Amino acid sequence: MDPKNPFNLCTWKPESACEGCETGAAINCRHNWGDLLRFYACFTPFGVLAIIGVIRAGYGLWLWGWLGYAVLFFFVWESRILCSHCPYYAENSLVLHCLANHGVIKLWRYHPEPMSRFEGVQFMIGAGILVLFPFLPMILGGEWLFAALTGAAALIGGAVIYRTICSRCVNFSCPANHVPKQIVDAYLVRNPAMREAWERSGYVIGK
Repeated sequence: MDPKNPFNLCTWKPESACEGCETGAAINCRHNWGDLLRFYACFTPFGVLAIIGVIRAGYGLWLWGWLGYAVLFFFVWESRILCSHCPYYAENSLVLHCLANHGVIKLWRYHPEPMSRFEGVQFMIGAGILVLFPFLPMILGGEWLFAALTGAAALIGGAVIYRTICSRCVNFSCPANHVPKQIVDAYLVRNPAMREAWERSGYVIGK
């Protein structure tokens, strides 16, 4: 057993193990810097416009609150309810190496089972707070143009992420994930530790 890969997931096996895999071309199941940069590129315009808008509105100090919430959300809350269910989290490492929340310190154990509905609701609430937070100071400060630009950047970035990243992500139980079921099934078949945990949660392969 590879000590780096205690759950024996194919995502953390050598690339030679991918030979003949029917899912590799359909999902982003291995770490790739290009995919990570693509995710950041989708989020960056929203973040930059939001920061400028909040400062122009005269509420620059509120950005510290946004930063504090972001740290809490990414490192503690989202890390537990979303990231800990992802195959990338299964690596035996203190730091998460993935295609979105790369660099997060792992405070929790890996959970091979899918997210629960309650966790899914928490994720949508938490992500909603993160995205909507900067709009309040911009509206209070009358920065309507930057609020509109920031909103457009959020919608466009979110749409691109949903269409090009969520459609290929291996965190299959995320509320935004829409990888076809046959691909999910094929990945689970190749990874017994995940398959057993998913089937214990009520998932049925092939239906």
